[in-house]
Amino acid sequence: MFSVPRQVIRASALSMGSVAAVFFLAGCGNNYRPVVSAINPVGPSSQPTVYATALSDPGNGKSGLITVVDVFGETNIANAYVAPAPSYLAVDPLGQSYVLHSNSVLVDSFTSASGLMTNMVRQSSLVAGAAPTQINPTSGTSAIYITEPGLSRVSVLTGGAPPTARQDLPVPANPVYTVGLSTSPRVYTLSQGSTPGTTLGTATAIENGTNNVISASIPVGVSPIYGIMTADSRRAFVLNTKGNGTGNGTVSVINVQGNVLDRTIDVGVNPIWADLAPAVNEIAVLNAGTATTPGTLSIINVALCSQIALGGNTACDPTNPTDAVNFGTVLATVPVGLGPIQVAVLQDLSKAYVANATDGTITVVNMNSMVATKTITLPRQTDAQGNSVAAALNWIGAVAGNPTGKVLVTASNSQNLYIIRTDTDVLSATVPLQGNGVSVRIAQ
Repeated sequence: MFSVPRQVIRASALSMGSVAAVFFLAGCGNNYRPVVSAINPVGPSSQPTVYATALSDPGNGKSGLITVVDVFGETNIANAYVAPAPSYLAVDPLGQSYVLHSNSVLVDSFTSASGLMTNMVRQSSLVAGAAPTQINPTSGTSAIYITEPGLSRVSVLTGGAPPTARQDLPVPANPVYTVGLSTSPRVYTLSQGSTPGTTLGTATAIENGTNNVISASIPVGVSPIYGIMTADSRRAFVLNTKGNGTGNGTVSVINVQGNVLDRTIDVGVNPIWADLAPAVNEIAVLNAGTATTPGTLSIINVALCSQIALGGNTACDPTNPTDAVNFGTVLATVPVGLGPIQVAVLQDLSKAYVANATDGTITVVNMNSMVATKTITLPRQTDAQGNSVAAALNWIGAVAGNPTGKVLVTASNSQNLYIIRTDTDVLSATVPLQGNGVSVRIAQ
């Protein structure tokens, strides 16, 4: 593990806070009566109510299933069917949820809450050939953005169940992800270009709010795949899996206020996911490595001049702050497992959890010492030939809490949602999903 002394780098932090589409309403399948069953041990009653939404796929053309879970009670509180072959789940902070499907233009929409039933799920239809892959739901009835690589565009809709069409916006070839917040002045759609893996990618700036027009086209690295934005909407970070096309991956930093490229940060091999650590103005970038070499977690300082304790710093404009001196410094590169797929950082800053898809493990990283402290192995699964295989982890989410936070994990070859306590870093519960896991989202 390589690291730079944090006491030198880490700053004293302030808290960061188509029209052509055809839409229709329909209930989705038969009503599914929720099965409410406590799974011991039940969490302490003093914990706040936090809901997680898990998406699973029974396969063989059967309807997908939504499972709503009380995170701290470790209890299944509602179930509902969605269309078959679910592929992507998005949940906004208010619990408004959307599901995309493989080889389909259907969009399921509903509110994740206690009492959810199948007749509350609404379906909408996008234009044929859209091949949607991702939804950025922002919040409530704000704009939602659906990335449509099949048509090289982004559909902008008004959130709700169902969402309603606003307009379609053209973007460069092979769009993969839209990053932004309901409160940010603009969002960015990441496109890989006509030859993914070779051509430079683009971040297309779309003005947020009611006037959704394209305001800029910002060049980023090769094969942009994912992005995050700070809660104050000052900076966005774009992960480029091929970097400049010749070496390791990079992170393109966008000044959201100025709507321009700010800088590029070198990271590890194949960066694919990232999460924010806002309390200390850092980001954690997950590098997947290769098929035979383990991945790494790059912990990076991203403090702005307004977020560090520098008395009398009259050169810093708090309304449009510049990068602090050590912005972009990689504080540590922490080894993780084989085939890492996602990272989730507890927002109390204590730990980060990395889901390793190949070996079915969770790497626990202490965010203060910046070292891996534990490896959690999830239960092995049985394949179609009867062989024992590792759980193929595909999604992870985490929420802080007192006396314990929770980490939730799904796997594509397991019909369980796994819940881990963060005070002991042990598996505390499994919640049956009645289908193989696709993803899990925590509404916060």
